[in-house]
Amino acid sequence: MENYTNISKQEMDKAVEIARSIRSYYFTKMVGQNRLCTSLLVSIMCNGHILLESVPGLAKTTAAKTMTEAVNGTFSRIQCTPDLLPSDITGTQILNYANNSFETKIGPVYANFVLLDEINRSSAKTQSAMLEVMQEHQVTIGGQMYQMPEVFTVIATQNPIEQEGTYLLAEAQLDRFLIKEKLIYPSAEEEMEILSRIENEVFSSRQAVAEIEDVRFLQQLVKKVYLDESIKRYIVQIIHATRNPEKFIGPELAQYVTLGSSTRGAIAMMEVAKAIALLSGRDYVIPEDVKAMIHSVLRHRIALNYAAVADEVSEERIIDAIIGAIPTP
Repeated sequence: MENYTNISKQEMDKAVEIARSIRSYYFTKMVGQNRLCTSLLVSIMCNGHILLESVPGLAKTTAAKTMTEAVNGTFSRIQCTPDLLPSDITGTQILNYANNSFETKIGPVYANFVLLDEINRSSAKTQSAMLEVMQEHQVTIGGQMYQMPEVFTVIATQNPIEQEGTYLLAEAQLDRFLIKEKLIYPSAEEEMEILSRIENEVFSSRQAVAEIEDVRFLQQLVKKVYLDESIKRYIVQIIHATRNPEKFIGPELAQYVTLGSSTRGAIAMMEVAKAIALLSGRDYVIPEDVKAMIHSVLRHRIALNYAAVADEVSEERIIDAIIGAIPTP
């Protein structure tokens, strides 16, 4: 591991300190949800987008706001409904009667952190309006392109149990999310602590512990983390196995898989692994970094059939079988 990286000790120490400060601030507001903290932080470091799935009331909005406060960024919340129009998100042109000309009004999507609450309640047309924004970091209004902020993360939420008035996200839309995280209920002790913090008005305070420039610093440093050829090959083998599961996990489990991961999944695995390595204070990736968030990276990129639902076979079970079948470098 010699002379492969441009990351100095001073840069590494600064990165670790920034990440520690953000984590510390997160846990002044949030109780539990450790994995959510890591997922949000990794998404920000990779300048990617994250999809959060849980029943209502598990502090998804609070977590998004807390991360925004921590880095002193701009925050925008969009409540998705079936009648939400694409222009309600991206913006539109409005006629100015004073000078008889059109003026462009950028929508709420223009922010460092955009919370799309209950994204599966918006129509397919509105969901598709986010594709250009999420992938290209730009919107087109009246033939004119407008760039999003340099630090731009979409945090979308969806309720897995609601069926009425919801629209399934298309595979192309799901693939735009770097990570999909599933949230669980807090324990009894954690819930007691939440009630105590609400009594003490902990959530009303706001204090930035970092700046957007620090986020950009982390993003640039992630790109410098060393990834050995053997780790790249390991990532490619995992992605290849999701597309040809019968060769790796046998017909019993392979029969449930209808679609494997795209190349964007391999890119996401690489970026997330680099971010995990940096959070661990290392300037090189090890196989454990690839495995650390493998469920979050792949669970929304593997499509299962109705038989899997009937037999209660989850994406996580398929992923674990694939990881177990591929030798670790």
